[in-house]
Amino acid sequence: MNLKNIKAIFLLSLLAIISSCSKKDLKSNSSIAPDGKSKKTFSSPVGDVVGKITVGYQGWFAAIGDGSPINIWWHWAPNASQAPSTNNIGIKSWPDMREYTSSYQTGFANLNNGSPAKLFSSFNDQTVNVQFQWMQQNNIDCAALQRFNPTGGEGPVRDAITAKVKTAAEASGRKFYIMYDITGWTNMQSEIKTDWTNKMSAYTSSSAYAKQNGKPVVCIWGLGFKDANHPFSSAVCLDVINWFKGQGCYVIGGVPASWRDTNAIDIQPNFLPTCNALNMISPWMIGKIANVTEANNFYNDHQVGDQAYCNTNGIDYQPCVLPGDLQLRQRAHGDLMWTQFYNLIRGGAQGLYISMFDEYNEGNQIAKTSENSSFVPAGSNFLSLDEDGTVCSADYYLRLTGDGGKMLKGQIGLTAIRPTQPVAGGTGTVPFGQTVTIKGSNNQYVSSENGTQAMNCNRPAAQGWEQFTVVNAGGGKVALLNSGKYVSSENGTQAINCNRASIGPWEQFDWVFNANGTISFKGNNGKYISSEGGTQAMTCTHTTITATESFRINQ
Repeated sequence: MNLKNIKAIFLLSLLAIISSCSKKDLKSNSSIAPDGKSKKTFSSPVGDVVGKITVGYQGWFAAIGDGSPINIWWHWAPNASQAPSTNNIGIKSWPDMREYTSSYQTGFANLNNGSPAKLFSSFNDQTVNVQFQWMQQNNIDCAALQRFNPTGGEGPVRDAITAKVKTAAEASGRKFYIMYDITGWTNMQSEIKTDWTNKMSAYTSSSAYAKQNGKPVVCIWGLGFKDANHPFSSAVCLDVINWFKGQGCYVIGGVPASWRDTNAIDIQPNFLPTCNALNMISPWMIGKIANVTEANNFYNDHQVGDQAYCNTNGIDYQPCVLPGDLQLRQRAHGDLMWTQFYNLIRGGAQGLYISMFDEYNEGNQIAKTSENSSFVPAGSNFLSLDEDGTVCSADYYLRLTGDGGKMLKGQIGLTAIRPTQPVAGGTGTVPFGQTVTIKGSNNQYVSSENGTQAMNCNRPAAQGWEQFTVVNAGGGKVALLNSGKYVSSENGTQAINCNRASIGPWEQFDWVFNANGTISFKGNNGKYISSEGGTQAMTCTHTTITATESFRINQ
């Protein structure tokens, strides 16, 4: 063999190696298998979706009179030109409405607690802002903003809400990305490219737009489904995937739960090779599991194999975690959701996708939901989070998701036992030594007023004066400290103040746990601290616990 031939063989071998590496475009990492032994996986490094918790964010609710271009009861009611009512219901679960400053009257009877039955609009800035604040408070990393066919009548309102999501994500330090849902999109193959080029690609310049491997993230949901609403062949799907990759994007595919089954009649023919072109695979799980046993079986029968296939083929795996359909009583106060977290994290999932954040239509939302029957319309059939007899606070599934994220990131150990209790703060556990915020039933924070005047419960945001250290005052009592001064009940003789330099009898309180997850403060005079609804200075003069004597910690 002459020198020229040797050089040619060497160059061909080198090119083959380079080609093989470029196909992966991924890092090789080690992880720990369930048996405790090290295993080799090929996955991307931690970024904005790998190693992170992503929630599906619909942002698709509107109401007549909210100023939106659509001006209908969008997604609240099947007859969207009329207010939702017992005969016009488009949702399965009733949201907890206490933190929305703008709301719209429905045709339902008042809530069982007497409050008007109102609903929010995603077109209001405050709605999107407060929902992203919930993500921030619970360390939820990223929101996948659902974008259906934007060429029809819903296009303008979807465009407007995209801008609101960008603003809210930037303000709350969260990430977001566009998740195209191609369901029913007739001219999807061409129009999705135009929409990205002319509109959505501009959002990738935002500091809040999710990046993975240095590339903007795009998800296309509905690839590979074989039904009338997804008439897209594997070749069409592959074309769209490769086009977005050609635009420099990291592409996630929302695919059927049995995407590896080459014999499945509900999956497009020859779809598995198309999956290999994706950077990340995220199988859809709604309707696949309804209880812990089914979750375990599906994990063993499908998701273990999914993970192995993705590891072998250099694809990131983002399985779906469901809280369960509340109206079908699937949740088991968090057991269903935590079982999935435990299984998928120990199995090595690169990221997790929560279905969904605000999907009140299907009852699988994690956003704040009515915690007991007093918060749903009288005469309605809506179930609350305590439907199985276990009291759950409105934010319970947000907190549970936050703990799932901690376990994914290794901030807490792998555990099959839920670390988050259904009631905020845990039953009977006083957070001695912790700095907390205290929120009244009017959704405003208690303020110390820096000790210069009587305390009030009227702050929309928690800053320095609205943070209190819980001090052990002895004998099971607590004292509340802010800026070096203690809160005083004033023995019920006047409005309470935060101006005492030391702890005496008037500065000691019982920390009372209420059945609905709230807490109350009982002074040594036997009376309770009241927010007075935020309309006047707070007092410690009330003999019973009602809404104004009930507070939420760190919410």
